[in-house]
Formats: sequence, C-alpha cells, structure tokens
Amino acid sequence: MSNKEEGYSGSSMWELLVAIPGTIIVITALIALLAHFFNNTPVPEDKVATKKAEQNIEPVATVEVATASGEHVEKSGEEVVTAVCGMCHGAGLMNAPKIGDAGQWGPRIAQGYPTLVKHATDGIRSMPPRGGNAELTDAEIAKAVAFMANKGGANFDPASLAKK
Repeated sequence: MSNKEEGYSGSSMWELLVAIPGTIIVITALIALLAHFFNNTPVPEDKVATKKAEQNIEPVATVEVATASGEHVEKSGEEVVTAVCGMCHGAGLMNAPKIGDAGQWGPRIAQGYPTLVKHATDGIRSMPPRGGNAELTDAEIAKAVAFMANKGGANFDPASLAKK
C-alpha cells in the first residue's frame, strides 16, 4: 500500500514550520480585532471626565499632627507614676522593682535619692530615659521616684533634691 491509496500525501517539515506559527498569528490578530471593535470602555474626552476621575482617586481624609499648645501643667509624683511608670513598676516587668515591694526597693534606696533620680532621668538597663516620656520635667521625675521609693520604705522628699 502506498500513501496515495490511503489518501494521505504527508507534510514536509517546512510546511509545518510555516503553518503552525501562521495559524497562531492569524488567531491572535483575529482576537485583537474583535477586542478592538467590541471594547466598550469609555475614553475621557474632556476635562470634566478627567477631573471626575481625579476626584475618584483622591484620599478620603488627611492627617494633621497637632502641636501642643498652652503651658505645661506640673504633675504630681502619683500622677506621673500612674501615667508613665506604673506599667512596668506596677507589675515588675523587665526586672523593674514593684511599687510597694520593700525587698526590691531596699538596695536601690540605699544608693540614695539623687542616684535614683539620675537613673530615672538618664535611663538604666531596660528602663528608657524619663520612663519613655521625654516631656516629663526633672521635677516630675524626682516626684515620681520619691513616690515609688517611699512606697517601698524610703522617706524621700522631692523638695530636698531641689535644694542641693
């Protein structure tokens, strides 16, 4: 039996190399033409449409950082401890001496009031300077130290530090 009897003449390699890419190109061109003719996306034709599009992508809100206004109101030692120091010293986090624990405060009290105030102002070990609140004054720091140390058995007077 020959190929002619079966009705198949066969294809040469060159015919396949032309036919396959040619078919792909024709199908791609046909899809591109159909997409072009059936595209319903409106094109902004004037400034009004462009302005509306810009308004649609504007942010909903803006953030403005306010500056502190007015005078600084001096806080008491208890207020500073409640607002700033109490987080760590109330629970003893990161080896901070717990408020009211005489055993933990005893060695620190023995160092003296000025040393404790310096540690609180400059920071020591895990404690950041000023307990992490840079707006606290030296007097507020001294009052907070006296408040906590006195709860642990000291008898510090914040006014005595100001006299030295």
